Amino acid sequence: MKTKSLSLKISPEIGTVSAECIIPTKSSSIMTLAHGAGAGMNHSFMITLSQQLATAGITTLRFNFPFTENKKGRPDIPAVAHQTIAAAISKAKKLFPALPLFVGGKSFGGRMSSQYISANPEAQADGLIFYGFPLHPIGKPSTDRAEHLKNIEEPMLFLQGTKDELATWNLIEEICASLRPATLVKIEGANHAFKAGKQDIIQLLANKTKDWIEDRI
Repeated sequence: MKTKSLSLKISPEIGTVSAECIIPTKSSSIMTLAHGAGAGMNHSFMITLSQQLATAGITTLRFNFPFTENKKGRPDIPAVAHQTIAAAISKAKKLFPALPLFVGGKSFGGRMSSQYISANPEAQADGLIFYGFPLHPIGKPSTDRAEHLKNIEEPMLFLQGTKDELATWNLIEEICASLRPATLVKIEGANHAFKAGKQDIIQLLANKTKDWIEDRI
């Protein structure tokens, strides 16, 4: 595999953010991979997941949201996050035009990606992948954040821990059952950070992602 550093120009007002591709020797697909609200594209989870996905034949394009690039504590408003995801999708299509495109993200990154796809079906992704969809704030179970998912026609893969503090299991199970194109993968004992004792959860996530993508393409 090889690594390629990039930059994404979002708009004259928002500016440019860092990005990186990890490219296997032979790629089956390309995935944009957006980070969560608490850490950027170079968090160990994001890098390790990208490396494991590359081993599975999946190219990833990780990128920073502007709030991370500019070292601001509060996540970007949805409009800015959506423009960033649009720039990442455009770059992925430009760099790898022959590969199936999947749009993915950890927590906040996944939710912002799905909001963008929901509002812009012309983006033409082959599927969406969520590494811990943040269904609700900690201690406040609800399903409001999932309303936009009903508008998405592309296949969706939800990789969720049974102890995820931001997605009570019975609620995320109910949501996925109501969405025709959704697949829910249960990660037993894992919390929102995908910690579950000594299990190698990231390898499991990569394997489940590979299996699901192979079924799609």
